[in-house]
Amino acid sequence: MSSFKKGEKWYRAHFPLRMSMNPGARTFEASPLYMFNPLVPERIYNLIPEIRLIAILRNPTERAISHYFHEQRKGRETLPLLEALQQEEQRLAPVIAGKDYDSTAFRHFSYKRRGIYRPQLEGFFRYFSRRQLLVLSSDEFFRKQDETLRKVFDFVGVDAGFRAASTRLRNVGRNKGDISPDVYDYLNDYFLPHNEALYELLGKSYQW
Repeated sequence: MSSFKKGEKWYRAHFPLRMSMNPGARTFEASPLYMFNPLVPERIYNLIPEIRLIAILRNPTERAISHYFHEQRKGRETLPLLEALQQEEQRLAPVIAGKDYDSTAFRHFSYKRRGIYRPQLEGFFRYFSRRQLLVLSSDEFFRKQDETLRKVFDFVGVDAGFRAASTRLRNVGRNKGDISPDVYDYLNDYFLPHNEALYELLGKSYQW
């Protein structure tokens, strides 16, 4: 069952009451599916129009490969890597046509489509102003963690001098194995025009 169908009360029950929070405190939640599901921006806007949103974008080639091995590790993917990438459009065609965004194929076999970032961001910009959406790359977060966290804290309106208790990585996959150069060539070629479109939208390049 989609969590959205559980309703607003179910959702808000996961957060502390405002009266129990310290002045200036903020609450957060995160899900990679929020950005990918095209129904989400309007749903968020209807529930919390004043929200602040943060999108952390990963190199789409690396993201697709990591996604594949995650699905393989979970036992959902049985095709070889390059074949799974090449068959994605065929697998997703019926669910995209039927707008079945809770389907297994949409959620688990969308290796390339999730890395086409511009239309996903534009879906949010239709409902939220630029000042409500902070776009970061995972590269800058890991290379310049303190600087990036200060940017995040300033964006959400908390003490920019705050230091997180722990910033260690979680849910890191370990079983990628050997990856053929053909896979990188295929994905880099595929994402090249989509990355250029993203850079045009954001006015900056991530050099992917």
